[in-house]
Amino acid sequence: MYRTAIEKLMGWKKNPHRKPLIIEGARQVGKTWLMKEFGQLAYDDTVYINFDSNPRMTELFASDLNTKRLIMGIELYSGRKINPENTLIIFDEVQEVPRALSSLKYFCEDAPEYNIVCAGSLLGIALHEGTSFPVGKVDFLKLYPLSFKEFLIATGCEQFADLLDKQDFGMITAFRQTYIDALKHYYFVGGMPEAVQSFADNRDFGKVREIQKKIIQAYEQDFSKHAPADIVPKIRMVWNSIPSQLAKENKKFVYGLVREGARAKDYETAIMWLSDCGLVHKVSRVNSAGIPLKAYEDLKAFKLYLVDVGLLGCMAGIHQSVILDGNDLFVEFKGALTEQYVCQQLKTIDDLGIYYYTNDRGSCEIDFVVDTGSRIIPIEVKAEVNLKAKSLKPYREKFQPKLAVRTSMSDYKEQDGLVNLPLYAIDQITMT
Repeated sequence: MYRTAIEKLMGWKKNPHRKPLIIEGARQVGKTWLMKEFGQLAYDDTVYINFDSNPRMTELFASDLNTKRLIMGIELYSGRKINPENTLIIFDEVQEVPRALSSLKYFCEDAPEYNIVCAGSLLGIALHEGTSFPVGKVDFLKLYPLSFKEFLIATGCEQFADLLDKQDFGMITAFRQTYIDALKHYYFVGGMPEAVQSFADNRDFGKVREIQKKIIQAYEQDFSKHAPADIVPKIRMVWNSIPSQLAKENKKFVYGLVREGARAKDYETAIMWLSDCGLVHKVSRVNSAGIPLKAYEDLKAFKLYLVDVGLLGCMAGIHQSVILDGNDLFVEFKGALTEQYVCQQLKTIDDLGIYYYTNDRGSCEIDFVVDTGSRIIPIEVKAEVNLKAKSLKPYREKFQPKLAVRTSMSDYKEQDGLVNLPLYAIDQITMT
């Protein structure tokens, strides 16, 4: 299975100023596989240490964090000699031994020649709880489920993925049905590596759904196992409300859908926990369109999307035939899946600020507004081929963006600063 993150890891290895690298991402998005694959491709040897239920490593890191002593201990534990140049050291589930995280500062300062990559399924929480290591002593890489492009490669459609990167929209349009069919499959399968691998091997939607149910179950077990006991019920309620939140025409998160009479202060911690785990994407509202968009963020209004479109379909109990064949009863939720898909693809683009816009009267809403650092691009999302963009018109009149994007199942078209970008090419948005 090919992951574009491998290229980023190769770049990290070549960087003479690299620091120990932390890979963040939700459980089961493929962090362990990625680290091991990177070790195999780019190094002579890999030393892999899993800190989960590992008393020997807990003891090693419990006393002083002298890097020579730690390397000697790791060599004794693994039975291998570590060559700083050609050995990749992997710390997995590193949040289980907070002092191992703290040691990264000393590796950065005193022993930068070692190649150390770390990951953990609940690392985001450990970092936000103030685990002791100074900011600035590590590099970060975020890993998400497979993007649609990676899904194409995994399912044997590599040439079609290449075509998207070349932006040959004439050829892409000629093969639009192949892309549309693959996109429908992606809506159901999503990007969780185990689900994608199963689908690539067997093309069995039933098996995919079983895998998705197990992943959701594992996430829900994490709530009870790792979250503070007093917020576990609230985490569950927020988590279970997401399909119904996204099914609304206005997808803004409403606390009343979690529980009648619910207030923001009761659920803020639960939402933050899910976000720190990487299980949800919180997209805030902006009320203007200047650079940087963050300056116009309204922290009280936001939408919550799941980590993966396939898991959203699974939680909502959508049968494959409904997605693949189309169904009139599915119209409302089709918009939810489409927005979830677009959010998920935008998240994989580096250094992209993602928000949504409504004016103060609520009469104009833009599904996503992104900040590339040099320009602001509004994006209107359409599930099918309907190109009426009633909110985009007043937005464009008010803010005069150089580029506005409408994404739908329609073919690529550009006219007067308005680009119709097919949904299956949405990851090309910063290249348009």
